[in-house]
Amino acid sequence: MANRQAGPRLRTLTDRFEVLYGPGGCRLFRAPGRVNLIGEHTDYNDGFVLPMAIDLDIVVAARLRGDRRVRAYSTNFEAGVEFSLDAVAKDPANAWADYLRGVAFFINEAFPVVGGMDVLMEGTVPIGSGLSSSAAVEIATALAFLRTNDLSMTRREMALLCQRAESEFVGARCGIMDQLVSACGERGAALFLDCRSLETQAVPIPDEVVVVVCDTMRRREIASSEYNRRRAECEEAVRILSEALPGVTALRDVSPEA
Repeated sequence: MANRQAGPRLRTLTDRFEVLYGPGGCRLFRAPGRVNLIGEHTDYNDGFVLPMAIDLDIVVAARLRGDRRVRAYSTNFEAGVEFSLDAVAKDPANAWADYLRGVAFFINEAFPVVGGMDVLMEGTVPIGSGLSSSAAVEIATALAFLRTNDLSMTRREMALLCQRAESEFVGARCGIMDQLVSACGERGAALFLDCRSLETQAVPIPDEVVVVVCDTMRRREIASSEYNRRRAECEEAVRILSEALPGVTALRDVSPEA
């Protein structure tokens, strides 16, 4: 986001936070959306991808509570939820909050002493556009839980936790690409990622190169789309191929010759 916009936007967010939850201040946490330049459906096949973070983002304003409850409000949906860290479950009436709930579930599993939060969430990543608003929500939420509770986790560990939140809690069996680039992306560079080893390398993008993202206006709901079916088909292909090709554990292992 351009600097001239960031100041007023963040002030508006913090002001609204105090209107919702009372005075006392809050901390701000940001995670970007992403586009992928090369490598579609290769991340969950242990392959290679080349995504890049973009200037559209999710910002979470958060404040630690003295109990185990989480209160969260989304300005994009103009809706709020409240739940206990001792009983985190999906909410069919507020599907937008399941990404936050999933992160809370696995943060609580990793750190049983984690405290609750008051949260206000606002995003500029178009929802359902294929720009990974869900991963940005997850990473920003994880950062908020960790920092407000003075807990520590590497960016890679945090990305893996957020992937579990989307795959196992929300139900979209995604690869690691979205969460890892949201957590580790660098300004002015794409991120070359080996999805098996999780090794990354920043790939500088020349100043004269401009990446333009066009919105087709066709909404993309990953959890209810063909995505999970594609992944199941790839896994079935691996099962069949592994009978004839020893050592094949993912489609990455299958050579063009084979």
